[in-house]
Amino acid sequence: MNDSVFHRLYDEYHQDVFQFLIYLVKNRHLSEDLMHEVYIRVFKAYDRFEGKSSEKTWLFSIAKNVAIDHFRKTAVRQKHSMDYFDWETQQLVSSEKIPEEVSLLNEDKILLYKTLDLCTGDQKMVIIMRFFQDLSIAETAEVLGWTEGKVKTTQHRAIKSLREKLSSMEGGEAHAE
Repeated sequence: MNDSVFHRLYDEYHQDVFQFLIYLVKNRHLSEDLMHEVYIRVFKAYDRFEGKSSEKTWLFSIAKNVAIDHFRKTAVRQKHSMDYFDWETQQLVSSEKIPEEVSLLNEDKILLYKTLDLCTGDQKMVIIMRFFQDLSIAETAEVLGWTEGKVKTTQHRAIKSLREKLSSMEGGEAHAE
């Protein structure tokens, strides 16, 4: 991989990938560390990139893997055991406060973001990719290595679950408007 390709990838996608990591781990400093790991992997793997997917979805899938590895390591460290961490069914919960990037969003998105910790990891990933990163269903499927049907089903379940959680949090206030 030559320097100019690397710099172009960095310039074009750095902000999107960095935001994606911040949305997932809620920590700017940690996101910078993970970003570093993403670009190490990009550098090592670029020769194997076959162009079957877009560079953007390829970068997102690397970022997704780096984030999942982080959550897996954290889960193992906290439990001091080698339990299997399944991000599709377990929650990707981070105890961090809302990052500055999120606080700049509109109120609906901030509320949505706060509620995401109540979803499973796969639901959280899909909502972040679809509604915060504006990836299409096809792009999201590509990043996650899923079928488009699975993305749609997961998105549908996530939205349904979030609606239920939001309305129970508001104690039914939403219906009083």
